[in-house]
Amino acid sequence: MSALQRFENKLEQLVSGVFARTFRSAVQPVEIASALAREVDNSAQILSRDRRLVPNDFHVELADTDHERLDALGPQLTRELTEMLREHAADQSYVFTGPVSITLEQADDLTTGRFRVRSASHSSSRLAGGDPTPTAVRRATASLLLHGEAVPLAPPGLVLGRGNDADLRIDDPGVSRRHAEIRVEAPQEPDGEPRVSVIDLGSTNGVSVNGKRVEQARLTDGATIRIGTTTMSLRLRQG
Repeated sequence: MSALQRFENKLEQLVSGVFARTFRSAVQPVEIASALAREVDNSAQILSRDRRLVPNDFHVELADTDHERLDALGPQLTRELTEMLREHAADQSYVFTGPVSITLEQADDLTTGRFRVRSASHSSSRLAGGDPTPTAVRRATASLLLHGEAVPLAPPGLVLGRGNDADLRIDDPGVSRRHAEIRVEAPQEPDGEPRVSVIDLGSTNGVSVNGKRVEQARLTDGATIRIGTTTMSLRLRQG
């Protein structure tokens, strides 16, 4: 039995009687389940011969009337959708980039019976030694912008990876245990910028800078670095 069939069976218990009839001309929960499964199928990226990486953050946009009906089911609907998606991923050897999140949202441009699904990949990260203080962030002449947060950089730099020994640990299945090094050299002049470069440490999925795969590259202000499904950018300022 497929994940979608199991979801339909559970749905019979969740939605029944008079309430079920309100869905006849509206978006059906099983339609959303099918759309979520198609979204991960269409978004899958090859990690290895036996594993493919898929998004973990999903937003289901609905017309006001559909959103109101589905919202009345409470959190159990999103829990069942999440469980269905996890089962579908297991059946297909998919790996999520992080914890699965499904959110139902209202969209003014949609009419009853129509909906759309948006997905994104979000990983989490942890800096060895704990989060930097606001003062350290303000004083840094170089920093990585990751998940909306600034990670201060100082000589000699830091190692990015999924392993416990990485200086900046990134929980992304597409990231190797020691994936890349951000190397930082002190500026030659008192008010100059530090020299920052990225080096691939023999990772499985490589490193790209501004969309181009590199083994080693000098980074300039605003450069975008991607490892696995995680993207970060470099910010430089004069001291």
